[in-house]
Amino acid sequence: MTKKNVRIASGVMPVMIAMLLLFAGSSRVRASDQPSTANVAIKIDNFVFGPQAITVPVGTTVIWTNSDDIPHTAVSTDGVFKSKVMDTDEKFSYTFTKAGTYTYYCSVHPKMTGQVVVK
Repeated sequence: MTKKNVRIASGVMPVMIAMLLLFAGSSRVRASDQPSTANVAIKIDNFVFGPQAITVPVGTTVIWTNSDDIPHTAVSTDGVFKSKVMDTDEKFSYTFTKAGTYTYYCSVHPKMTGQVVVK
């Protein structure tokens, strides 16, 4: 090895060792390590909400995307949220701030249903 290579290697090794020690000590993931909010996607396609049922933590934003060629909505049965009519590729989002079970449907096609469980 040349002197230049030795200098680079000697400078890199302590950093690599420090990183290994740092990660070795953090093998457990704690709740405080997780982001407080997240986004979850629901795809509307072929007259189906997919996934049809999801479970998410409080603070999660659910984003519905209409991937169908037909307009759709996402409307909760208890009046908590209501999207406008979404054309192809349009989105609607809602952030769930309270625990509970939220059943929803498409007001244009009422047989299309889904559920968000917030814990």
